[in-house]
Amino acid sequence: MGIKRTENIDLTEKLVSSFLAFQSHVDIDHPVHDIRSEAIRNFEIKGFPNRKEEAWKYTSLGKLQKIDFSIFPKEVNALEYRDVKKYFLHEMDTYKIVFIDGIYSSYLSETTHDGVDICLLSAALNKPIYQPIIELYFNKAANREDSLTSLNTAFSKEGAYIYIPKNKAPIKPIEIIHFATGKESSLMLQPRNLIIAEENAELQIIERHQSLTSNDVLTNAVTEIFAAKNAMVDYYKVQNDKGSASLIDNTYISQKRGSAVHVHTFSFGGNITRNNLNFYQHGERIDSTLKGVTILNKKQHVDHHTLVHHQEPNCESHQDYKGIFGDKATGVFNGKIIVDEVAQKTNAFQQNNNILISDDATINTKPQLEIFADDVKCSHGCTIGQLDEEALFYLRARGIPKKEAQALLMYAFANNVLESVRIPELKLRINKLIAEKLGVHLGFDL
Repeated sequence: MGIKRTENIDLTEKLVSSFLAFQSHVDIDHPVHDIRSEAIRNFEIKGFPNRKEEAWKYTSLGKLQKIDFSIFPKEVNALEYRDVKKYFLHEMDTYKIVFIDGIYSSYLSETTHDGVDICLLSAALNKPIYQPIIELYFNKAANREDSLTSLNTAFSKEGAYIYIPKNKAPIKPIEIIHFATGKESSLMLQPRNLIIAEENAELQIIERHQSLTSNDVLTNAVTEIFAAKNAMVDYYKVQNDKGSASLIDNTYISQKRGSAVHVHTFSFGGNITRNNLNFYQHGERIDSTLKGVTILNKKQHVDHHTLVHHQEPNCESHQDYKGIFGDKATGVFNGKIIVDEVAQKTNAFQQNNNILISDDATINTKPQLEIFADDVKCSHGCTIGQLDEEALFYLRARGIPKKEAQALLMYAFANNVLESVRIPELKLRINKLIAEKLGVHLGFDL
């Protein structure tokens, strides 16, 4: 199937005009539709970001804008579980919210309303029983000025809706998986997730976007996470897609007093991957953790943009991102910590370490601190280098072949990020993915 490309396509114009068709498939009298209408106006004014903007200096979306993406899938494509089993965490039992080309697959999913709500955003938008929650939370954490977030908001209709009431926890982790099948020659997807953990609630989520085709796929995703007082949320993003798939992921996290939210991002493949991860602390004794491992080769590109905004005293944040780049791969890390004047006794740590295993690989790293309080403990740092030659010599002198020795050193380099993964089956899976990306069998259980 040929990929439709043209120098004359104006993707912004196509998306704006497609909003008219989108309106015919949703309830325009629903309060959320006013939010959608405002969002499409904002996107129409701002359009796609470009490299003239500081935040997008090292990441260009220009080539993607020349692809004639289908905005709405024309037909439903069924998948058999046996054909996609490997993309699930099948070693354990999980709830599953699965979408195929943007359309919910009841066949592959397992949802529940047994004490918690793990279901679809479309159901929450359309049923009156959910309206108080939607009005309280929908689009309240997202940055309404961000053009791509606005684009997603304008077309927000489907995605995961997860609501965990006070003092509750699901009996098993939740998987959110989006498959693209290639039924369209090029497809744009815009999933929207709304995740709420009320006071003392706990949950674990694993999210994956997976293309099954060599056709172009562009996913523009937005997730809003709300962690109430003393809530605990573990969120794991597994990004290991085909070279024809691009992902723009905007995640917004609002935390209340005593809550702990940990986000791990594993970026192992895709064409262009942009992760915008934003934490907003609204209360004391909050813990925000952001960790990531990136392993790229070929011409793959990953851009991590993080923000932690400390707005209250006695809070912590911890950022630790490791990157390994080969061939002509490109990495970007731009991490910002903001400490308001009132946020005394803040403890904020940020570290970005990178290894370049090719002369043609590139990393651009820019840690940033904006501190307006005087009684804080804040640190940041970044390193860019190559493998330790002395350590490599030591391993080879003990009979370990060069390729395996390099893999061992790279595994050790990334391992401290994996230590905080709290789902053993997922940790094992990620370890196997790392070994696969390094191209070796390490010879021991990971």
